[in-house]
Amino acid sequence: MRYAYISVVTAILLGGYSQARQSAAVPAPRADLTPEQIIQGFAEKETEFYEAWIQYTYTQTASIRILSVDGAPQKEEMTIVSEVVFNDDGTREVRFVQRTGSLRSVLFTTEDMEVINNINPFALTTKELPLYNLKYQGQEKADELDCYVFAVTPKSTRGGRLYFSGRIWVDDQDLQVVRTMGKAVPQTKENQFPEFETVRQRIDNKYWFPAWTHADSKLRFPEQTVRVEETITFGDYKKFTSKATILFGSPNTRDSK
Repeated sequence: MRYAYISVVTAILLGGYSQARQSAAVPAPRADLTPEQIIQGFAEKETEFYEAWIQYTYTQTASIRILSVDGAPQKEEMTIVSEVVFNDDGTREVRFVQRTGSLRSVLFTTEDMEVINNINPFALTTKELPLYNLKYQGQEKADELDCYVFAVTPKSTRGGRLYFSGRIWVDDQDLQVVRTMGKAVPQTKENQFPEFETVRQRIDNKYWFPAWTHADSKLRFPEQTVRVEETITFGDYKKFTSKATILFGSPNTRDSK
């Protein structure tokens, strides 16, 4: 993303969560678990969540509002509605449904969609874990849940891809990530992304899937400062089931019937 481009990261409260407040003290984790054991535990849950998540269809609504440019109030808004569907051959696809409004001060790029689709619903799976440094920061509440908090930073930002840098909240009962707050990296003066918060909601009484994402940031480009508020909602989760019919027996046997 270059000058005058924005990164879209958005949200509406769906899960009944309130923002967690950072505690002054840093309590130790449960006596029966070390930070390393917690990390291993939630990485396994994240792997289970991600493998389940990519088997679901859902709708995704992104709303981007430009609130000011160099301090001057602006009224610019664009909404993009898309859905995750499965094609007849079983392949998964993010399909655009509707795009309304327009932005005059900034441009929406393919990098913005990458952030929406893969960085906001960040999953720290066992495959991704070796790419990050994690530091235990204590315990906080996320709504009514007691959580362990970890700082997450990429070990390297090379490779031509985006990474997550921020904090995650892990439920201390089932070791499931329920909240993330951070931004996409790497960033430069011409390539910036706002800080976002993503909260998850329990789906099918089993999986913690993204419910909403929100960002309200000032992006300081070399020639202008843009305040952008962005909201993404995820909803209508439904597990994909194949409609294919499996026939048994040889072709000749079936043809003779």
